[in-house]
Amino acid sequence: MDQLKIALVSLNPTVGDLSGNYDKIIAARTAAGASDLVVYNELCLIGYPPEDIVLKGAFQKAAMDRVAQLAAVTADGGPAMLIGSCWREGGQLYNSSILLDNGKIAAIRHKVDLPNYGVFDEKRVFTSGPLPDPVNFRGVKLGIMTCEDMWYATIPGHLADKGAEILIAPHCSPFEMGKPQGRIKIAQGRVRETGLPLIYVNQFGGQDELVFDGGSFTLGKGGDLVQRSAGWSETTSHTKWVRQDGVMRCLATDIHDVPQGHAAIYQAMITGLKDYVQKNHFPGVVIGMSGGIDSAITAIVAVDALGAENVHLVMMPSKYTSEESLRDAALCADWIGARIDNIPIEPAVQAFDKMLAGQFAGTEDDTTEENLQSRTRAVLLMAISNKFGYMLLTTGNKSEMSVGYATLYGDMCGGYSVIKDLYKTDVFAISEWRNENHPTGALGPKGQVMPENIITKPPTAELKPDQKDEDSLPPYELLDDILECLVEKEMTVKDIVARGHAIETVARIEHLLYIAEYKRRQAPPGVKLTRRNFGRDRRYPITNGFRNARL
Repeated sequence: MDQLKIALVSLNPTVGDLSGNYDKIIAARTAAGASDLVVYNELCLIGYPPEDIVLKGAFQKAAMDRVAQLAAVTADGGPAMLIGSCWREGGQLYNSSILLDNGKIAAIRHKVDLPNYGVFDEKRVFTSGPLPDPVNFRGVKLGIMTCEDMWYATIPGHLADKGAEILIAPHCSPFEMGKPQGRIKIAQGRVRETGLPLIYVNQFGGQDELVFDGGSFTLGKGGDLVQRSAGWSETTSHTKWVRQDGVMRCLATDIHDVPQGHAAIYQAMITGLKDYVQKNHFPGVVIGMSGGIDSAITAIVAVDALGAENVHLVMMPSKYTSEESLRDAALCADWIGARIDNIPIEPAVQAFDKMLAGQFAGTEDDTTEENLQSRTRAVLLMAISNKFGYMLLTTGNKSEMSVGYATLYGDMCGGYSVIKDLYKTDVFAISEWRNENHPTGALGPKGQVMPENIITKPPTAELKPDQKDEDSLPPYELLDDILECLVEKEMTVKDIVARGHAIETVARIEHLLYIAEYKRRQAPPGVKLTRRNFGRDRRYPITNGFRNARL
């Protein structure tokens, strides 16, 4: 065949929703129109990552039955489909790309390189397949390499040696800062090595902590970008291929810009929160407001993701809460159009003090009394959550989660967090960015949404008189640099000190990082934004006797 029309589809599936994902696949095929082939993202039928649900025999059978139903659909003479699903064969379970054409399963290619690092645990559930040979599709040899198979030279090289004419890479590549650009560089490396054009199709949407940014693209045989879909949405993009001088070439088409920097981070937070709330069927969210920047940006993201009518804010002042904080919280709520209620906690705090008076007789007030305030607020917020079905959002940032500057069963109480993987300095930067920009698809208002005073005033938990975060922690500019060195880069204390930090400070922060592990294990999931988030990426033991500063 000298011409081929290939549609690239980035779907937003839900893990385990075989019926809903099936419907999405069919709808996208219809939208593909007169295409010859529709290429979907990896595991589009079962969702990604499937984790241990894929080990259930009943789930495997149901998925394979759905594949057969999809194959039957192609008997209508319309486009063929290259879908992704689990596939059981010879007593082994595979992550497979499956070509459906003319009413049947035309070819199956099992994933070879199973990632088992960072957020990936595919060797836990799947078996590695054999080296894949090209698939002959209507006279064109397609080299199908599922996700990780593209990231190293072996599989593309093998496919090229076997006569492939177009490389196709269905992906489920989660977002993290800087990764979209990295994917193109990796793909360009495979193109240069093989001399073959390449199609890359990525998943879109949120799945628990992970967020997928879509952004499918096509590279010519020279590595030039000839097509790129709009990121951060479900898309169907069309490419046209012609055989010229015996070589398949993609005619240049739309090349969309993709968000970068703060714009990409914000899109990730919106997408992660929206899909977590909606896929788990919550009617909305409830957020405890403090008048500080963390709860304010959480509220703003929630309104942008879900709409103001689905966001319930609650201010719970204590005797230490300033009038400034009350004004700031109320102003932010007004600007984003969200409901805010005021529930003073002093009666409950006094009741706890009275109940514990005998137990605490002869002791001085300390963080125990501070934490009682935070835990009182958690009780109130969870009561509202239980009564009305709203999911409670936590508002702790990565800096606080790193060093344990949070109250277990207090402000850590909740179902999800949008800033869990965002350092405090990045929270400030994102807040300033949002005041100056209106993200694509955001449901919140344009213009300034966060009062400037929230951004500029010194951060404080307001759990005791005249409290400031810097009473307990280094300035956030210093703290975040140390944390990034420890968490993202696993640098030694010696090397961090060489950057200009005092060894006593670095050693203390490292100590706090280690001893807060038990808190992080009990924290809710949150949007993954960095290369090493807590939970899926960085997995440290709670009981840990190693201290780098001793070396």
